[in-house]
Amino acid sequence: MPNKNPNAQTHYVAALEETPVETVDRLDESQKARSTWADAWDAMRVRPSFWISSALILLIVIVALFPSLFAQVSPTQCDLGDSHAGPEDGHPLGYTRQGCDIYARIIFGTQASVTVGLLATILVTFTGIIVGSLAGYYGGLLDSIVSRIGDIFFAVPTVLGAIVLMSVLPERTPITIALVLSLFAWPQIARIMRGAVLSARNSDYVTASVALGVSKFRILLRHVVPNSIAPVIVIATVSLGTFIVAEATLSFLGIGLPPGIMSWGNDIDAAKSSLRTNPQVLLYPAAALSVTVLAFLMLGDVVRDALDPEARARR
Repeated sequence: MPNKNPNAQTHYVAALEETPVETVDRLDESQKARSTWADAWDAMRVRPSFWISSALILLIVIVALFPSLFAQVSPTQCDLGDSHAGPEDGHPLGYTRQGCDIYARIIFGTQASVTVGLLATILVTFTGIIVGSLAGYYGGLLDSIVSRIGDIFFAVPTVLGAIVLMSVLPERTPITIALVLSLFAWPQIARIMRGAVLSARNSDYVTASVALGVSKFRILLRHVVPNSIAPVIVIATVSLGTFIVAEATLSFLGIGLPPGIMSWGNDIDAAKSSLRTNPQVLLYPAAALSVTVLAFLMLGDVVRDALDPEARARR
């Protein structure tokens, strides 16, 4: 029936076959859901500082594992006739006061310094993750006890506590120093892990797991810990360089590794008497220590920015 109203608007509807409709809101099931680590990798690999620090750390690790590939001269082969001699063929950095090759001692000293830092970081990280996870997830009396014990150790500076213990221990090895440093350094990791677990245990996926009847311990291992460990990895990366500095500090004070074990701290301690006349003897091991610590700090900054959603949003 024709429309008799002259002001009426005429509507036309096209046939469906003439207007193909595309689904624009359909979920693409062919693509897997991206994890936090995948997003972090995408954020890190575009940063030049990530590749520079990674290359330096890889080189340091290779030097620590295979020092003889980089130095053909024995670091214990010393001749007083070469005392404070300058660089020459085969000895690019010259000699120490005792006539030892500086370059060889730096290369072979990498092993002890990196070993202490790596062992201490592993011990602190595992202890902090275990203690912080249990305290944060179960709470109650366990959380109170762990928190008070952590406060006791947290109140003692790591280096100061290590100085006191190392001064009374009969044996000083890289393992001993790593154990002593980890004894006073674990509360920081534990606190960070506890806070992350406290935030994660109220998440929807935890609530859903509880509703499905999954045990608390299984939820803690399968869901809470993997989603709470990111900030711990950041701190652990930075702490490795800190522990290397702590070992050098203890050795410089004479209560770290014995003189028979080559390390950068021992070389710096031995070179302090030659600082005015031959400062390069001290500057070379100090530079190796600084570059190593800087590499781990750079990597820690990149990892922190990549794992921090707010930092990614700011960029």
